[in-house]
Amino acid sequence: MRKLVVIAAALVLSLPAWAQDTTVLRFSWWGGAGRHEATLKAIAAFERRHPGLKIKAEYMGFNGYLERLTTQIAGRSEPDVMQINWAWLGMFSKRGNGFTDLDAYRSQLALHQFDAADLELGRVAGKLNALPVSYSARVLLWNEAALARAGLPVPKTWDELFAAGRVFKTKYGDKAYPLDGELYDMMLLAQSYVQQKHGTPYVDPSQPRVAMSPAAALEWVQTYRRLITEHVAVPLPLRASLGGAEKPTEQQQDWVLGNWAGNYTWDSVIALRASTLNQQQKLVLGDFPTLPGAGNSGMFGRPTLMYAVGRNSKQPELAARFVNFLLTDPEAAEILGRSRGVPAAANSFELLLKAGKLPALELAAHEQVKAQRQAGRVPMPSKLFEHARFHKFMREVFETVAYGKTTDQEAARRLVEEGNALLNRIK
Repeated sequence: MRKLVVIAAALVLSLPAWAQDTTVLRFSWWGGAGRHEATLKAIAAFERRHPGLKIKAEYMGFNGYLERLTTQIAGRSEPDVMQINWAWLGMFSKRGNGFTDLDAYRSQLALHQFDAADLELGRVAGKLNALPVSYSARVLLWNEAALARAGLPVPKTWDELFAAGRVFKTKYGDKAYPLDGELYDMMLLAQSYVQQKHGTPYVDPSQPRVAMSPAAALEWVQTYRRLITEHVAVPLPLRASLGGAEKPTEQQQDWVLGNWAGNYTWDSVIALRASTLNQQQKLVLGDFPTLPGAGNSGMFGRPTLMYAVGRNSKQPELAARFVNFLLTDPEAAEILGRSRGVPAAANSFELLLKAGKLPALELAAHEQVKAQRQAGRVPMPSKLFEHARFHKFMREVFETVAYGKTTDQEAARRLVEEGNALLNRIK
């Protein structure tokens, strides 16, 4: 009997520390009901494989999530595993030490499932701070039936896009537009045009400075204004009057009826945009308009979401194992599906593809973005471009343009001078 007790004690001592007693890992994320439901099921699957483990789910909508996480990180009480936006690496880990360096736990991670370019997006100062769940970029979606009623094909060039504005106004009046998008959407579309023409984005991707020349910044503002004055995009004041400036496109009655024919948006929200259209309205993917001779597409892309392990986690190895499960395990891929976009991990992507769980339009958009990336035409943007403070500054400048409260020249001056000053403060 005594021998059995000794053997049992030896077995307990040989187990990892997290398996001896009930261990709690905290996991935070934001999303909607569908994402919450799928994630809770994935958590349960991981817990079944690890008796004695309890994963505490901390989930909510997006509003307030960043504020809560900021407070937690400042108080060193952040969750073990966190869903984050890519740009937050520049806020919470400027030197690469704001999160656990996942390179230290490579044995728990199937890093070979990710492209080198995707892994690089999670590195800060050489340290692997986060892993991408999926990659998303801006694409043009078109309601083919709405364009056909106006006698127009799907626009393929910038000239065709601007010409569509005149056609819609002539045929249908002031409330019909070929393109809808929130303020940020139109800022990014205008930036693509200027980046193609001048060769640089607004913010330098490698250092905290404005990369656009004063002339390019002026053309950025003028291109945004042109989208509005030439009746291409729904004006911000009109959107604001229809239930809020940031009301999603699929909730807009004019989108449902086909009065607004297109949308410039993330490829990860295609299903949402299509969800309110009837059978007579069909969404198709448009070509990304590119100026002749452009060095890059100006397409804006970055990880849709990322997973990071808290710097203060007491179980970083187990947390890394859980992250790997969520990203690369076949059971997790089956459960999570496209709840966080088209998976970046190769085996998860292939599993969904073979199971027929990647709708044709989403797959087409994914392939369009992939082709642009592989051709080297989607340069990595600066994390500071989507820094919360910098994002707010850009929006404020373009809002003054949208509401006619400033001149193009003054807006461009602010983008360069005040933009450089702010980047220097938040770097």
